[in-house]
Formats: sequence, C-alpha cells, structure tokens
Amino acid sequence: MTSVGHGLPAVTDRKREHVMAARPEGTPVWTDAMFTDAEGARTFYGDVLGWTFGEASTEFGNYTQAYKDGKAVAAVVPPMPGGEEPPQSAWCLYLASDDVEAAAGRIRDAGGEVLMEPMRVGDFGSMCIARDPAGVVFGLWQAGVHEGFELEGESGAYVWAEVFTRDPAASDAFFTAVFGYGAKRMADDAVDYKVFDLGDGPVLGRMRLTDEDLPPEVPSYLQVYFAVDNCDLAVTAARRLGGTALFGPMDSPFGRFAALRDPQGAVFAVIDVRTTVGEMPPMV
Repeated sequence: MTSVGHGLPAVTDRKREHVMAARPEGTPVWTDAMFTDAEGARTFYGDVLGWTFGEASTEFGNYTQAYKDGKAVAAVVPPMPGGEEPPQSAWCLYLASDDVEAAAGRIRDAGGEVLMEPMRVGDFGSMCIARDPAGVVFGLWQAGVHEGFELEGESGAYVWAEVFTRDPAASDAFFTAVFGYGAKRMADDAVDYKVFDLGDGPVLGRMRLTDEDLPPEVPSYLQVYFAVDNCDLAVTAARRLGGTALFGPMDSPFGRFAALRDPQGAVFAVIDVRTTVGEMPPMV
C-alpha cells in the first residue's frame, strides 16, 4: 500500500466549524459505518479518535452519532435485526447533493449503479448509495435538518478522502461527469494521482490501485482520513484494541499518516497534518 496518502493537499488546512450554508454539490459532507458489534466500535473509535457518542436513535435503526468536542463528526449503526448476513464493515463517505433524485439519474447516465434508491430519512435529509463503474461505493446526502459534519480538519474529525480505483480512466470520467469536478494531476511519473476540485478548493483525491498495493480480489474503494494529534499514538491505540496497521506510520509533505483496519474490518486512515516532511509536489 505504498500509494496511500499521496494526496492531502491544502484541504488539510481547512478547519471549518459548523456552517449553516449548504455545501456545494459533490463536497464530502458525512461518513458512517455499520458494525455488527456497535458497542465494540464505540469503544475502539472512542479510544483511537477521542469520540463520544450520543443516544441511539431507535426510530432510525439505532443510528448513533459520534462527537468530538461536542460537534458531530460521524455515526455508527448496527445491522437491521432479522436481515440478511451484514456485509463487512466499511466507512461510507457521503457527498453533498442538491437533489438526490437528479444525482441518481446522472450516476446511471455516467455508467454507475444506484445500490440504494433515493430515500427520505425523516426531517434529517435524503440519501442514496451508489457505485462508480470501477466499483467505488459512496453515498449522497441532501441535507435537511442534518447538514453534515459539524467539525472538519481538527483532531478526531474528517479531514480528507481518496478514491482508490483499479480503473482510473473510468473513475475520472464518472466523478467529473456526475459532480462537475475539475481535476489536477500530481507531477510525479512514479504515481498516478489526481485531485478533484470544485473550483474553490480540492474535495477528493484519486489514486490508482494496483495489485502491488492490495491483492486483486480487493475492489476499488473510497478511504476516509481522520485527523489526529499524534499518528503514532493513534496507531498504538488501534493495535491495543485489536486493530491492524496496514501501512505506516509514514512521513509525507501532507502529514504523518497511517492506514488502519479496525477489529471488525473497516479500513480508514489517520493523519497528523501538523507534522510534515518534504516539499509539496506540484499539481498540473
């Protein structure tokens, strides 16, 4: 996994407090994950990322929000009782949408697949789950009273995400068509890395995933990065609680980072954006 973390451009300097204005379409706005052992997940992430948790919403399948310094940063949810065998736990990143119905149509037109049709979630907002032609799964969120992240870029909060794709051409064409992203390439012949932007700043990284990085049976995916004060301490805490370090800790111009797998199989990354080594690579 030597490709992990080449992105993380100046977006890591963005430390937004809760903003009432709607986020531009295509902006990362929320993340959650399903865990068979929801209590175990709360213990793990509470220790590794310093999260606290609100009360489970029984009306919405015991969906439980995570907080850092009193601000909503993510959520965990158990599988629906009596359902099919739940899939392996994975973090899902939701991108802001002005109209999930219209976005679902663009996803299909661009060769993607809608895995969960647009649905309303009470007064909180509307959502759907989709997959790009290379297999990258992501969500859409049309905000209602729940506007998304209340904290970003600070320790314990979302800071960045990267599309790891085995078919870069397909993913590039898909995401630029659906969300109107611009794209810049890292000027480094040794790595195939791009950054998607919405004109006023980067929103997502895109890394080519090869068999040298991960076995061919591992599909394309979207990796979420959470900021931490000390990457090494976060990795130590994860290992102590049964997690695995897949890569790192490693220094980079973007921060010291590591890719982790939690005890239930969900992969995520942590990064200390204040500890940087080397020159920022040019983007062209």
